[in-house]
Amino acid sequence: MPATYGFLSTYPPTQCGLATFNAALASHLTGGAPGSGVIRLLPADAAGGGLEVDRTAPRVVHTWHTDTPGGWAAAANALNRFDVAVVQHEYGIYPGVDGDEILPLLRALKNPTIVVLHTVLSTPSPMQRSVLERIVARADAVVTMTDTARQRLTAGYRVDPRKVTVIPHGAGSHSSAPRETLEVPHLLTWGLLGPGKGIEWALRAVALLGDLDPAPIYTVAGRTHPKVLEHQGDRYRESLKALAAELGVAEQVRWEDVYLDQGALSRLIRSADVVVLPYDSTEQVTSGVLIEAVGAGVPVVATEFPHAVELLADGPGLLVPHQDPEAMAAGIRHLLHAPDAANRLTGLAGGPTLRWPAVAARYHSLAGRLLADRRPVATSVPA
Repeated sequence: MPATYGFLSTYPPTQCGLATFNAALASHLTGGAPGSGVIRLLPADAAGGGLEVDRTAPRVVHTWHTDTPGGWAAAANALNRFDVAVVQHEYGIYPGVDGDEILPLLRALKNPTIVVLHTVLSTPSPMQRSVLERIVARADAVVTMTDTARQRLTAGYRVDPRKVTVIPHGAGSHSSAPRETLEVPHLLTWGLLGPGKGIEWALRAVALLGDLDPAPIYTVAGRTHPKVLEHQGDRYRESLKALAAELGVAEQVRWEDVYLDQGALSRLIRSADVVVLPYDSTEQVTSGVLIEAVGAGVPVVATEFPHAVELLADGPGLLVPHQDPEAMAAGIRHLLHAPDAANRLTGLAGGPTLRWPAVAARYHSLAGRLLADRRPVATSVPA
């Protein structure tokens, strides 16, 4: 019988990249076979109405309401019903100080455990460092999605490097969506919106492209991050709209305040001439938006965050300094004015090896090795 998997993570319809990632991994790793299940992390402020789960994805068998004290115990019991536990880690999704309630859960697990790290900080707080080091110590295997994250983890934390495997973030296929060509150049940024996304720098870059004829349209697609909405309201989005008006580009900017389903997202990506990732962060070692854009064959202009540096350095995009609208505008202008250059930059680095089926196969292989290590070794009894 094939191995069964228990997945611990946020999960659709929760609106976040981690939920989408877990749904895609679970769907491709199990291939619709029965027996696997999801233990869903559900914070009290979770936003619903997001992506629906693919019909081939495992069903939710238990919900850990993270505002309920001690919920880790029941979650661990649910995970122990499966052959292998696949645990997504991001500090903010678990209760406790820096998400430290993941630690008693990991100690309670009896099955081989793979922990997928979505964030590896270069300058963690002492508590963040301690939590991550103890996660790695308890896990049977740890996955980072870039070599940058692996190097940061093994060099900056006290961990066993033999436990760390690099498996890239999977890329979906958007080829089934028709390629919609707009009458004007189309620039695109998507994802949950909040401070640090750097949209203000992209708006300033658009304002520097006013001499282009026709002038480009810039679409900013995505809901405001629920935690940002809870604590700050929609002030960031409103400040961006005010900036666009001040810069004289309000008519060129489309705001799509929605969480896109897969079909709508594919159509939007396929309509773009350039994807712009103006992020402020210098820490981001994983970006699902980046991998989806590159996977769809759309040229990317991105700031020099770690995942972009690693993925774009050899091909499918241009890197620009952080908070530098002049450099960003120059990169966009180059791609729009030089179709041959854009064509050379398109295409997913690594090709089919970074598509979800190939990525899931690597998780399956890793799980198989862990299960083999747990099997008792048969010994012969002398006659």
